[in-house]
Amino acid sequence: MSLQPSFPLPSEIALTHSHSVSALIKEQILASGGWISFEQFMNLALYAPGMGYYSSGATKLGSAGDFVTAPEISSLFGRTLALQLAQISQQLKQADILEFGAGSGKLALDILLELEKTAALPQKYLILEVSAELRQRQQTLLTSEAPHLMHRVEWLEQLPDPFSGIILANEVLDAMPVHLAVWQDDAILERGVIWQNNQFAWQDRPVHDTDLYAICNQLTPRINPDNQSGLEYVSEINLAAAGFMRSLAKILQQGVILLIDYGFGCNEYYHPQRSQGTLMCHYRHHAHDNPFYLPGLQDITSHVDFSAITDAAVDSDLSLLGYTTQAFFLINSGITQILAQTPIEDTARYLPQSNQLQKLVNPAEMGELFKVIAYGKEFTEPLIGFSTGDMSRLL
Repeated sequence: MSLQPSFPLPSEIALTHSHSVSALIKEQILASGGWISFEQFMNLALYAPGMGYYSSGATKLGSAGDFVTAPEISSLFGRTLALQLAQISQQLKQADILEFGAGSGKLALDILLELEKTAALPQKYLILEVSAELRQRQQTLLTSEAPHLMHRVEWLEQLPDPFSGIILANEVLDAMPVHLAVWQDDAILERGVIWQNNQFAWQDRPVHDTDLYAICNQLTPRINPDNQSGLEYVSEINLAAAGFMRSLAKILQQGVILLIDYGFGCNEYYHPQRSQGTLMCHYRHHAHDNPFYLPGLQDITSHVDFSAITDAAVDSDLSLLGYTTQAFFLINSGITQILAQTPIEDTARYLPQSNQLQKLVNPAEMGELFKVIAYGKEFTEPLIGFSTGDMSRLL
Protein backbone atom coordinates (compact mmCIF):
# COMPACT_ATOMS: atom_id res chain seq x y z
CA MET A 1 0.00 0.00 0.00
CA SER A 2 1.49 3.31 -1.08
CA LEU A 3 1.95 5.93 1.60
CA GLN A 4 -0.39 8.91 1.76
CA PRO A 5 1.63 12.09 1.14
CA SER A 6 -0.42 14.10 3.66
CA PHE A 7 0.03 11.57 6.49
CA PRO A 8 3.02 11.45 8.87
CA LEU A 9 5.63 9.00 7.63
CA PRO A 10 6.08 5.79 9.63
CA SER A 11 9.52 4.87 10.90
CA GLU A 12 11.46 2.13 9.13
CA ILE A 13 10.76 -0.19 12.07
CA ALA A 14 7.03 0.57 11.91
CA LEU A 15 6.96 0.10 8.14
CA THR A 16 8.71 -3.26 8.47
CA HIS A 17 6.15 -4.27 11.09
CA SER A 18 3.28 -3.33 8.77
CA HIS A 19 4.83 -5.37 5.96
CA SER A 20 4.94 -8.37 8.33
CA VAL A 21 1.26 -7.93 9.20
CA SER A 22 0.40 -7.65 5.50
CA ALA A 23 2.34 -10.84 4.80
CA LEU A 24 0.45 -12.63 7.58
CA ILE A 25 -2.91 -11.57 6.14
CA LYS A 26 -1.80 -12.48 2.61
CA GLU A 27 -0.87 -15.96 3.83
CA GLN A 28 -4.32 -16.34 5.38
CA ILE A 29 -5.98 -15.27 2.13
CA LEU A 30 -3.99 -17.78 0.09
CA ALA A 31 -4.61 -20.54 2.62
CA SER A 32 -8.35 -19.81 2.46
CA GLY A 33 -8.60 -20.23 -1.30
CA GLY A 34 -7.90 -16.63 -2.27
CA TRP A 35 -10.62 -14.82 -0.27
CA ILE A 36 -11.31 -13.97 3.37
CA SER A 37 -14.17 -12.01 4.91
CA PHE A 38 -13.47 -8.45 5.98
CA GLU A 39 -14.18 -9.62 9.51
CA GLN A 40 -11.16 -11.94 9.25
CA PHE A 41 -9.03 -9.16 7.75
CA MET A 42 -9.98 -6.72 10.51
CA ASN A 43 -9.40 -9.32 13.21
CA LEU A 44 -5.87 -10.02 11.95
CA ALA A 45 -5.01 -6.36 11.39
CA LEU A 46 -6.11 -5.42 14.91
CA TYR A 47 -5.65 -8.51 17.07
CA ALA A 48 -3.17 -10.98 15.53
CA PRO A 49 -1.06 -12.04 18.55
CA GLY A 50 2.01 -9.83 18.88
CA MET A 51 1.40 -8.20 15.50
CA GLY A 52 -2.08 -6.66 15.28
CA TYR A 53 -2.67 -3.00 16.06
CA TYR A 54 -3.97 -3.71 19.57
CA SER A 55 -1.55 -6.56 20.23
CA SER A 56 1.73 -4.79 19.41
CA GLY A 57 3.64 -2.11 21.27
CA ALA A 58 2.78 0.93 19.17
CA THR A 59 1.44 3.98 21.02
CA LYS A 60 -2.27 4.34 20.26
CA LEU A 61 -3.69 7.08 22.47
CA GLY A 62 -2.89 10.74 22.97
CA SER A 63 -0.88 13.21 20.90
CA ALA A 64 1.78 10.62 20.04
CA GLY A 65 -0.81 8.03 19.01
CA ASP A 66 -3.62 7.80 16.48
CA PHE A 67 -6.70 9.09 18.27
CA VAL A 68 -7.90 10.72 21.50
CA THR A 69 -10.72 9.37 23.67
CA ALA A 70 -12.94 11.27 26.10
CA PRO A 71 -10.93 10.28 29.22
CA GLU A 72 -7.80 11.67 27.52
CA ILE A 73 -9.56 14.95 26.76
CA SER A 74 -10.55 15.68 30.34
CA SER A 75 -10.79 14.24 33.84
CA LEU A 76 -14.28 15.73 33.89
CA PHE A 77 -15.44 12.70 31.89
CA GLY A 78 -14.31 10.05 34.36
CA ARG A 79 -15.25 12.11 37.41
CA THR A 80 -18.78 12.59 36.07
CA LEU A 81 -19.10 8.93 35.15
CA ALA A 82 -18.07 8.12 38.72
CA LEU A 83 -21.17 9.92 40.01
CA GLN A 84 -23.37 7.58 37.98
CA LEU A 85 -21.37 4.56 39.16
CA ALA A 86 -21.74 5.70 42.77
CA GLN A 87 -25.53 5.85 42.41
CA ILE A 88 -25.57 2.31 41.01
CA SER A 89 -23.25 1.05 43.77
CA GLN A 90 -25.59 2.34 46.46
CA GLN A 91 -28.31 0.00 45.17
CA LEU A 92 -26.14 -3.11 44.97
CA LYS A 93 -24.91 -5.39 47.73
CA GLN A 94 -21.86 -6.37 45.67
CA ALA A 95 -20.60 -3.52 43.47
CA ASP A 96 -17.26 -4.38 41.92
CA ILE A 97 -16.43 -2.58 38.67
CA LEU A 98 -15.25 -4.40 35.54
CA GLU A 99 -13.82 -2.22 32.78
CA PHE A 100 -13.15 -3.51 29.28
CA GLY A 101 -10.38 -2.01 27.18
CA ALA A 102 -9.15 0.52 29.72
CA GLY A 103 -6.92 2.41 27.25
CA SER A 104 -4.19 4.35 29.01
CA GLY A 105 -5.82 3.75 32.40
CA LYS A 106 -6.90 7.38 32.66
CA LEU A 107 -10.61 6.56 32.99
CA ALA A 108 -9.96 4.03 35.75
CA LEU A 109 -7.76 6.53 37.57
CA ASP A 110 -10.31 9.36 37.40
CA ILE A 111 -13.16 7.08 38.47
CA LEU A 112 -11.27 5.64 41.44
CA LEU A 113 -10.09 9.04 42.70
CA GLU A 114 -13.60 10.49 42.45
CA LEU A 115 -15.22 7.48 44.14
CA GLU A 116 -12.64 7.79 46.90
CA LYS A 117 -13.84 11.34 47.59
CA THR A 118 -17.40 10.12 48.10
CA ALA A 119 -16.48 6.97 50.07
CA ALA A 120 -17.91 4.82 47.27
CA LEU A 121 -14.84 2.82 46.28
CA PRO A 122 -15.49 -0.70 44.99
CA GLN A 123 -13.88 -3.69 46.66
CA LYS A 124 -12.33 -4.52 43.29
CA TYR A 125 -11.76 -2.56 40.08
CA LEU A 126 -11.21 -5.24 37.46
CA ILE A 127 -9.67 -4.51 34.05
CA LEU A 128 -9.85 -6.87 31.10
CA GLU A 129 -7.34 -5.66 28.51
CA VAL A 130 -6.23 -7.54 25.37
CA SER A 131 -3.26 -5.25 24.64
CA ALA A 132 -0.11 -6.02 26.63
CA GLU A 133 1.27 -2.55 25.82
CA LEU A 134 -1.86 -0.81 27.11
CA ARG A 135 -1.96 -3.05 30.18
CA GLN A 136 1.56 -1.92 31.02
CA ARG A 137 0.60 1.73 30.55
CA GLN A 138 -2.40 1.27 32.83
CA GLN A 139 -0.30 -0.31 35.55
CA THR A 140 2.34 2.41 35.30
CA LEU A 141 -0.19 5.25 35.47
CA LEU A 142 -2.19 3.84 38.36
CA THR A 143 0.92 2.92 40.34
CA SER A 144 2.28 6.44 39.84
CA GLU A 145 -0.90 8.45 40.50
CA ALA A 146 -2.83 6.29 42.95
CA PRO A 147 -0.47 3.79 44.63
CA HIS A 148 -2.72 3.64 47.71
CA LEU A 149 -5.56 2.23 45.58
CA MET A 150 -3.57 -0.42 43.73
CA HIS A 151 -4.72 -3.19 46.07
CA ARG A 152 -8.21 -2.69 44.64
CA VAL A 153 -7.15 -3.01 40.98
CA GLU A 154 -6.81 -6.38 39.29
CA TRP A 155 -6.10 -7.28 35.65
CA LEU A 156 -7.93 -10.23 34.14
CA GLU A 157 -7.17 -12.54 31.23
CA GLN A 158 -10.78 -13.67 30.80
CA LEU A 159 -14.31 -12.88 31.95
CA PRO A 160 -15.06 -13.54 35.61
CA ASP A 161 -17.92 -15.95 36.19
CA PRO A 162 -20.11 -15.10 37.95
CA PHE A 163 -19.99 -11.30 38.37
CA SER A 164 -22.11 -8.79 40.27
CA GLY A 165 -21.60 -5.05 39.97
CA ILE A 166 -20.95 -2.64 37.15
CA ILE A 167 -19.57 -3.53 33.72
CA LEU A 168 -18.11 -0.57 31.84
CA ALA A 169 -16.91 -0.31 28.24
CA ASN A 170 -15.87 3.00 26.69
CA GLU A 171 -15.14 2.79 22.93
CA VAL A 172 -14.90 -0.99 22.89
CA LEU A 173 -17.73 -2.06 20.57
CA ASP A 174 -16.51 0.12 17.68
CA ALA A 175 -13.21 -1.80 17.49
CA MET A 176 -14.80 -5.24 17.21
CA PRO A 177 -14.28 -6.90 13.79
CA VAL A 178 -17.30 -6.52 11.50
CA HIS A 179 -18.62 -8.23 8.39
CA LEU A 180 -19.31 -6.05 5.36
CA ALA A 181 -22.67 -6.75 3.71
CA VAL A 182 -23.59 -5.56 0.22
CA TRP A 183 -27.12 -5.24 -1.10
CA GLN A 184 -27.08 -5.16 -4.91
CA ASP A 185 -30.36 -5.51 -6.83
CA ASP A 186 -31.98 -8.65 -5.39
CA ALA A 187 -28.71 -10.16 -4.12
CA ILE A 188 -27.13 -10.08 -0.67
CA LEU A 189 -23.35 -10.35 -0.86
CA GLU A 190 -20.45 -10.29 1.59
CA ARG A 191 -17.54 -8.01 0.80
CA GLY A 192 -14.24 -9.72 1.45
CA VAL A 193 -10.55 -9.25 0.74
CA ILE A 194 -8.34 -10.82 -1.93
CA TRP A 195 -4.66 -10.44 -2.87
CA GLN A 196 -4.41 -9.02 -6.37
CA ASN A 197 -1.62 -7.22 -8.23
CA ASN A 198 0.58 -7.38 -5.13
CA GLN A 199 -1.94 -5.58 -2.93
CA PHE A 200 -5.19 -6.09 -1.04
CA ALA A 201 -8.42 -5.61 -2.99
CA TRP A 202 -12.16 -5.99 -2.45
CA GLN A 203 -14.24 -8.82 -3.83
CA ASP A 204 -17.93 -9.57 -3.20
CA ARG A 205 -19.23 -13.12 -2.83
CA PRO A 206 -22.57 -14.68 -1.86
CA VAL A 207 -23.18 -14.82 1.90
CA HIS A 208 -22.55 -18.30 3.30
CA ASP A 209 -22.74 -17.61 7.04
CA THR A 210 -26.32 -18.42 8.07
CA ASP A 211 -26.41 -15.95 10.99
CA LEU A 212 -25.06 -13.17 8.80
CA TYR A 213 -27.53 -13.95 6.01
CA ALA A 214 -30.50 -13.99 8.40
CA ILE A 215 -29.62 -10.52 9.73
CA CYS A 216 -29.02 -9.13 6.24
CA ASN A 217 -32.30 -10.58 5.02
CA GLN A 218 -34.18 -8.92 7.87
CA LEU A 219 -32.55 -5.60 7.00
CA THR A 220 -33.33 -5.79 3.28
CA PRO A 221 -36.69 -3.93 3.45
CA ARG A 222 -35.01 -1.14 5.40
CA ILE A 223 -32.04 -0.90 3.02
CA ASN A 224 -34.15 -0.72 -0.14
CA PRO A 225 -37.77 -0.08 0.84
CA ASP A 226 -38.80 0.87 -2.71
CA ASN A 227 -37.07 -2.17 -4.25
CA GLN A 228 -35.11 0.02 -6.66
CA SER A 229 -32.84 -1.93 -8.98
CA GLY A 230 -29.21 -1.04 -9.63
CA LEU A 231 -28.66 0.48 -6.19
CA GLU A 232 -25.73 -0.70 -4.06
CA TYR A 233 -25.83 -0.35 -0.29
CA VAL A 234 -22.88 -1.34 1.92
CA SER A 235 -22.99 -1.64 5.69
CA GLU A 236 -21.32 -3.33 8.63
CA ILE A 237 -22.80 -6.25 10.56
CA ASN A 238 -21.21 -6.76 13.97
CA LEU A 239 -21.85 -10.37 14.98
CA ALA A 240 -19.08 -10.15 17.61
CA ALA A 241 -20.87 -7.35 19.50
CA ALA A 242 -24.03 -9.42 19.78
CA GLY A 243 -21.96 -12.33 21.08
CA PHE A 244 -20.26 -9.97 23.53
CA MET A 245 -23.62 -8.93 24.97
CA ARG A 246 -24.71 -12.56 25.34
CA SER A 247 -21.47 -13.32 27.20
CA LEU A 248 -21.97 -10.38 29.57
CA ALA A 249 -25.57 -11.37 30.21
CA LYS A 250 -24.45 -14.90 31.05
CA ILE A 251 -21.95 -13.87 33.74
CA LEU A 252 -23.91 -10.93 35.25
CA GLN A 253 -25.84 -12.00 38.34
CA GLN A 254 -26.97 -8.55 39.39
CA GLY A 255 -25.90 -5.11 38.24
CA VAL A 256 -25.60 -2.71 35.35
CA ILE A 257 -23.79 -2.76 32.00
CA LEU A 258 -22.80 0.72 30.81
CA LEU A 259 -21.58 1.15 27.23
CA ILE A 260 -20.25 4.38 25.69
CA ASP A 261 -19.50 4.56 21.99
CA TYR A 262 -20.26 6.34 18.74
CA GLY A 263 -23.16 5.09 16.71
CA PHE A 264 -26.88 5.24 16.06
CA GLY A 265 -30.17 3.45 16.43
CA CYS A 266 -31.15 1.39 13.39
CA ASN A 267 -33.22 4.13 11.71
CA GLU A 268 -30.21 6.43 11.63
CA TYR A 269 -27.65 3.65 11.07
CA TYR A 270 -29.30 2.33 7.91
CA HIS A 271 -30.15 5.72 6.48
CA PRO A 272 -30.07 6.16 2.66
CA GLN A 273 -27.30 8.73 3.04
CA ARG A 274 -25.15 6.11 4.76
CA SER A 275 -25.06 3.83 1.71
CA GLN A 276 -21.31 3.20 1.95
CA GLY A 277 -21.34 2.25 5.62
CA THR A 278 -19.50 3.78 8.55
CA LEU A 279 -16.08 2.14 8.34
CA MET A 280 -13.37 4.52 9.56
CA CYS A 281 -9.61 4.28 10.10
CA HIS A 282 -7.37 6.39 12.33
CA TYR A 283 -3.67 6.90 11.71
CA ARG A 284 -1.71 9.57 13.62
CA HIS A 285 -4.84 11.71 14.09
CA HIS A 286 -5.81 11.43 10.43
CA ALA A 287 -9.24 9.87 9.81
CA HIS A 288 -9.82 8.10 6.50
CA ASP A 289 -11.73 5.15 5.02
CA ASN A 290 -9.00 2.86 3.65
CA PRO A 291 -8.56 -0.23 5.89
CA PHE A 292 -5.76 -1.53 3.64
CA TYR A 293 -3.45 1.36 4.55
CA LEU A 294 -0.51 0.23 6.73
CA PRO A 295 -2.11 -2.84 8.35
CA GLY A 296 -1.08 -3.15 11.97
CA LEU A 297 -0.27 0.56 12.31
CA GLN A 298 -3.76 2.05 12.18
CA ASP A 299 -7.02 1.62 14.03
CA ILE A 300 -10.05 0.33 12.12
CA THR A 301 -13.51 1.02 13.50
CA SER A 302 -17.18 1.09 12.61
CA HIS A 303 -20.09 2.88 14.24
CA VAL A 304 -22.28 0.87 16.60
CA ASP A 305 -25.83 -0.22 15.74
CA PHE A 306 -27.30 0.23 19.21
CA SER A 307 -30.61 -1.31 18.17
CA ALA A 308 -28.87 -4.58 17.28
CA ILE A 309 -26.95 -4.47 20.56
CA THR A 310 -30.21 -3.98 22.44
CA ASP A 311 -31.90 -6.87 20.61
CA ALA A 312 -29.09 -9.18 21.69
CA ALA A 313 -29.20 -7.85 25.25
CA VAL A 314 -32.97 -8.17 25.65
CA ASP A 315 -32.94 -11.66 24.11
CA SER A 316 -30.41 -12.54 26.84
CA ASP A 317 -32.74 -11.41 29.65
CA LEU A 318 -31.16 -8.00 30.21
CA SER A 319 -33.35 -4.95 30.72
CA LEU A 320 -32.78 -1.69 28.86
CA LEU A 321 -32.29 0.99 31.52
CA GLY A 322 -31.45 4.01 29.38
CA TYR A 323 -30.14 5.37 26.09
CA THR A 324 -29.12 8.93 25.36
CA THR A 325 -26.39 11.09 23.89
CA GLN A 326 -23.10 11.63 25.69
CA ALA A 327 -24.05 15.29 26.15
CA PHE A 328 -27.32 14.49 27.93
CA PHE A 329 -25.70 11.75 30.00
CA LEU A 330 -22.85 13.93 31.27
CA ILE A 331 -25.10 16.89 32.01
CA ASN A 332 -27.68 14.68 33.74
CA SER A 333 -24.94 13.06 35.82
CA GLY A 334 -23.52 16.38 37.03
CA ILE A 335 -20.59 17.48 34.86
CA THR A 336 -21.41 21.17 35.30
CA GLN A 337 -21.43 20.76 39.08
CA ILE A 338 -18.00 19.15 38.92
CA LEU A 339 -16.71 22.03 36.79
CA ALA A 340 -18.19 24.47 39.33
CA GLN A 341 -15.89 23.01 41.99
CA THR A 342 -13.11 24.99 40.28
CA PRO A 343 -13.60 28.74 41.04
CA ILE A 344 -14.30 30.72 37.89
CA GLU A 345 -11.84 33.32 39.15
CA ASP A 346 -9.09 30.71 38.88
CA THR A 347 -8.90 31.23 35.12
CA ALA A 348 -5.71 29.18 34.69
CA ARG A 349 -7.61 26.07 35.81
CA TYR A 350 -11.20 26.96 34.97
CA LEU A 351 -10.86 27.99 31.33
CA PRO A 352 -9.10 24.79 30.15
CA GLN A 353 -11.70 22.67 31.95
CA SER A 354 -14.51 24.75 30.43
CA ASN A 355 -13.09 24.17 26.96
CA GLN A 356 -12.76 20.46 27.68
CA LEU A 357 -16.39 20.31 28.78
CA GLN A 358 -17.45 21.85 25.47
CA LYS A 359 -15.56 19.14 23.54
CA LEU A 360 -17.36 16.47 25.53
CA VAL A 361 -20.91 17.85 25.19
CA ASN A 362 -20.93 20.05 22.08
CA PRO A 363 -23.03 18.41 19.31
CA ALA A 364 -20.34 19.37 16.78
CA GLU A 365 -17.69 17.57 18.85
CA MET A 366 -18.47 14.39 20.86
CA GLY A 367 -21.79 15.34 22.44
CA GLU A 368 -24.19 14.07 19.77
CA LEU A 369 -22.38 11.28 17.90
CA PHE A 370 -21.37 9.44 21.08
CA LYS A 371 -24.15 7.62 22.90
CA VAL A 372 -24.47 6.02 26.32
CA ILE A 373 -26.63 2.95 26.86
CA ALA A 374 -27.32 0.96 30.01
CA TYR A 375 -28.67 -2.53 30.61
CA GLY A 376 -29.49 -4.17 33.91
CA LYS A 377 -30.19 -7.47 35.59
CA GLU A 378 -32.04 -7.57 38.90
CA PHE A 379 -31.78 -3.77 38.87
CA THR A 380 -34.70 -1.36 38.43
CA GLU A 381 -33.56 1.94 39.97
CA PRO A 382 -33.81 4.87 37.50
CA LEU A 383 -30.31 6.05 36.57
CA ILE A 384 -29.43 9.72 36.95
CA GLY A 385 -27.54 9.80 33.64
CA PHE A 386 -30.73 9.11 31.68
CA SER A 387 -33.15 11.42 33.45
CA THR A 388 -33.54 13.41 30.22
CA GLY A 389 -32.97 12.33 26.63
CA ASP A 390 -34.88 10.68 23.78
CA MET A 391 -34.79 6.89 24.05
CA SER A 392 -37.09 6.59 21.02
CA ARG A 393 -34.03 7.21 18.80
CA LEU A 394 -33.02 3.65 19.56
CA LEU A 395 -35.89 2.26 17.48
